[in-house]
Amino acid sequence: MENNIIPYGRQNITDEDIKAVVETLTSDFLTQGPKVAEFEKAFANYIGSKYAVAVNNATAGLHISVLALGLKPGERAITTPITFAASANCIRYAGGEVWFADIDPDTYLLSLEKTQELIESKPKGFFKGIIPVDFAGLPVNLEDFRKLARKHDLWIIEDACHAPGGYFFDSMEKKQMCGNGTYSDVGVFSFHPVKHIACGEGGMVTTNSESIYKKLLLLRTHGITKENMSENHGGWYYEMKELGFNFRLTDIQSALGITQLAKNEKGVIRRNEIAENYKKAFKDKIKYQSLPEDSYNAHHLFVIEVDDKKGLYDYLRKHNIFSQIHYIPVHKLPYYIEIGYGTADLSNSEQYYSKCISLPMYPTLSDKEQQLVIQKVLEFYHG
Repeated sequence: MENNIIPYGRQNITDEDIKAVVETLTSDFLTQGPKVAEFEKAFANYIGSKYAVAVNNATAGLHISVLALGLKPGERAITTPITFAASANCIRYAGGEVWFADIDPDTYLLSLEKTQELIESKPKGFFKGIIPVDFAGLPVNLEDFRKLARKHDLWIIEDACHAPGGYFFDSMEKKQMCGNGTYSDVGVFSFHPVKHIACGEGGMVTTNSESIYKKLLLLRTHGITKENMSENHGGWYYEMKELGFNFRLTDIQSALGITQLAKNEKGVIRRNEIAENYKKAFKDKIKYQSLPEDSYNAHHLFVIEVDDKKGLYDYLRKHNIFSQIHYIPVHKLPYYIEIGYGTADLSNSEQYYSKCISLPMYPTLSDKEQQLVIQKVLEFYHG
């Protein structure tokens, strides 16, 4: 590794990945070709959803998801403040209002109880949807959220960007893969290089609803279609039905996604081995994200809570260990402060942010490198 730096996350590109991309580069299609559909089918099969729509990034996926579910300007949806800004921004893109509910202080996930309190503090119909986030790779128990959503007629978008390969067991003891759509209307995944599946950039939207699927396809490609046209002047003819976007993924990226996806199960196993090593080293010394019973964490991140996180962050960097902070609470970002969110009462999220730091977590992290990380963390706190 260059300069012996240990980053917090890292892509794993193999000869197989390179070969797949080169084969696509020498094919007839660089975009809008067969590799996109192949990737979508493989991903849907892996997750267990009926449909998958490839997009140019997860932010675009979240954007067209809220539109496909019918969010209108001025309508309100709820998400967590401990997430990347895109989970909230997608509501704003549609002209909606973001409302934040606080997190559980142990799992760092959107709190079901806080979400319920927020919903029930307002008249019925005040909110339109919920966007829970499988933060760090830990699945949200969407069966519980679905009961709440059904009671109040709300849609659910599962932001599963951290969690391909994660799952929980529901009350019927059935395994529910993150993003499979059993208890959500839509799932969204990211293929950024630090995520499980690296496409450079890219994302996937999953659903079990044919009508939502068709809406997503339309919004992904300018709102243009050749299906169900009012008239047809010839083979060239098409109609624009919606004000859509160019949110397509290329065949080049899809070819890489297919080979990366094939390695994900093995990668998630390795991520959990790394997590167990951290837990053994830090048990009863340093707090880390809890794991609810019947859940399997896909571990995009391994987050610990410490006093003087800035001191630890700087100390690790001195030793070429590049940890990261996930995340600055969204309501504390300047844009959201300026539009009135700065005084939101989200104490669990702010307490979490005062202590959180993400340690290196990726499948190619060696045992030796991890031991150095552990050594330096303990050295900083315990001499």
